[in-house]
Amino acid sequence: MSKIEVYSTAVCPYCVAAKNLLKSKGLEWSEVRVDTDPAQRDAMLARSNGHRTVPQIFINDQFVGGYDELVAADRSGKLTQLLEQGA
Repeated sequence: MSKIEVYSTAVCPYCVAAKNLLKSKGLEWSEVRVDTDPAQRDAMLARSNGHRTVPQIFINDQFVGGYDELVAADRSGKLTQLLEQGA
């Protein structure tokens, strides 16, 4: 099973949209809230090479990007490839 991590905040509509996309595909993920834990925000910044916006999505420890990049990966077939790497 693939490891999916979503860095998010409580009031982010793109975070909700990303999680809904993952849910529609029957995928499970772990959510890391950066609005309640500054140390997690620092970890997100380090892992994503300084990307400050949320969501920041990682699949099998590979940085995917935000919601737009997740949708693009889904449409191009890259999301399936990333998920298969963790199978």
